Amino acid sequence: MSKLPKYCNDYFNRARFETRKVEVGTIGIGGNNPIRVQSMTTTDTMDTNSSVEQSIRMIEAGCELVRLTAPSKKEAENLRDIRQALVDKGYNTPLVADIHFTPNAAEIAARIVEKVRVNPGNYADKKRFEEIEYSDASYQDELNRIEDKFTPLVLLCKEEGTAMRIGTNHGSLSDRILSRFGDTPEGMVESAMEFLRICVKNNYHEIVLSMKASNTLVMVQAYRLLVSTMRAEGMNYPLHLGVTEAGDGEDGRIKSAVGIGALLEDGIGDTIRVSLTEEPEAEIPVAQKIIAKTALDGLQEPIKSEQSLSYSPYHHSRRETTEVLNIGDHHVPVVVADLSNVEHIKPSHLFAFGYQYSVPLDKWTITDSAADILYLGDRELSFEIPGTLIALTSTKNWKTNYQKKKGFYPLFSREDLAKHDATDAIFIDHSADDLDIDYLHNYPASCVVLSTSKANKTHVYRRFRLNLANKKLNNPIILHSSYKSEDTETFQIWASSDLGNAFIDGFGDGIWLAGVVGNQTINSTAFGILQATRSRISKTEYISCPSCGRTLFDLQETTANIRSRTSHLKGLKIGIMGCIVNGPGEMADADYGYVGTRPGKIHLYKEQEVVKKNVEEVDAVEALIELIKENDDWVDPVDS
Repeated sequence: MSKLPKYCNDYFNRARFETRKVEVGTIGIGGNNPIRVQSMTTTDTMDTNSSVEQSIRMIEAGCELVRLTAPSKKEAENLRDIRQALVDKGYNTPLVADIHFTPNAAEIAARIVEKVRVNPGNYADKKRFEEIEYSDASYQDELNRIEDKFTPLVLLCKEEGTAMRIGTNHGSLSDRILSRFGDTPEGMVESAMEFLRICVKNNYHEIVLSMKASNTLVMVQAYRLLVSTMRAEGMNYPLHLGVTEAGDGEDGRIKSAVGIGALLEDGIGDTIRVSLTEEPEAEIPVAQKIIAKTALDGLQEPIKSEQSLSYSPYHHSRRETTEVLNIGDHHVPVVVADLSNVEHIKPSHLFAFGYQYSVPLDKWTITDSAADILYLGDRELSFEIPGTLIALTSTKNWKTNYQKKKGFYPLFSREDLAKHDATDAIFIDHSADDLDIDYLHNYPASCVVLSTSKANKTHVYRRFRLNLANKKLNNPIILHSSYKSEDTETFQIWASSDLGNAFIDGFGDGIWLAGVVGNQTINSTAFGILQATRSRISKTEYISCPSCGRTLFDLQETTANIRSRTSHLKGLKIGIMGCIVNGPGEMADADYGYVGTRPGKIHLYKEQEVVKKNVEEVDAVEALIELIKENDDWVDPVDS
């Protein structure tokens, strides 16, 4: 692993990974082309009119490639009618056929549309979740079998000028890959490389690659490892980015921006698809905002630094830090609530940050998304805050009003430290732009609140982390970031893109967001980023596919129904899959699964094992609740 080339051009300056150009109909992907936006229809591919109408809505929203499912030969054949109907209406946007288990459907589609997508995990392999012992010889026999099965499609695409996406999914790795490499980014990369090497052997290069997962850590690590592996083998094929089964609403947007944004910040990615459990045209503006976030090159300040990292970018490990109060070491990252701009702070101002106050009972109720630190700045309080909440103030305010009050601490600036005898400083405000940090050796039991005025926050924080490692400093770090956008979605996407990379790589013992959007949005975004990076679990996680023509029930309505019944089950992961293709594999790390098997019928899973088959759809949600109860994972919701 250590001998692999860097996964990006520069760890500390955003520079796009230069890929070869792939022609897909009227557009190019990779090379000097802009990052392309695509999505997938949710209609039945045999319903020509509905598929055409939805495709047009997607295209008019800004979709540059339209993908449709082709699970069998008949759907693949009908792509011709869909293509002609779109052309007749004046649309020549490239179409992509999504193929899983049916090579003959792929070969039909390759003669009709501009691009086919194949999934290495199930194109030539069957998945039974069996562990198989392979010798080197028997494993090579399997590779020869795959080559025999895949080569006809490669040669056909080469002949027809059809592009191909080799789309690896974390949840649908074959039993063969799992047996040799495990459920790992390494396995994902090798799964794709096996197919890619067959393409190269046949001098076919119109290829785009993807490494999708619902777990953002796995997704980011897999793409990084793929780039390193390609570079080691002299390859530079374009990359399609996506967090699969991201979900809906705020969660889906934050999770997508965390994963896709982390890679774009490092210059990785040539086309993206945001997988939301919503109408496909709703995905387009989200994708456009994620791209726009990393297009502001003029706001970057070049960073000079040695090209090394103090951690492995291919495996998650949290930076080791000293314990300060409830921050750092083994503690989950803390969340800061900022009320320093509120003139007269009232108990109701804490409601947005997860605290509810009952006047008759004179009692605080704390939710799972309750902030841990309250920043007052120069403001004073006229009421008692919960004892679990740390209060942070300006140095002047603390000395005047709170010096003797338990649970209140000053936020020292560097200038304050110089002016006062602050040998017992607990919180120190420091700019990540300032690398002069030797003074922190005098404050080993202090937490550093880190901020930067630069637009390229990912790289500024990464450089600062390297500086901490070089100086052998273990102070815990709270990452502080502020935004001026009044648009909620933009705020969520920018904060997630900026800070997701750091938390994915284990850097950050707290998060402090500020902005002009509502405090509830600020708080939920902070907790959402920590949830999406698996840094702190504060709510139920839904691994919900974005729907497609294979979906066997109303995915949006069902997801909303399941969410309404289970959203109080903190830390539980529930997979909601529209079909068996995206079933037990795609929800690989879910605790429970709800999977459509045929119209009106649902399979229920406990982890990867189906435990209730063909449940009537009308009864399936209730049956899911009963399954959760049977396994002692249910708690009754608390009335608020």
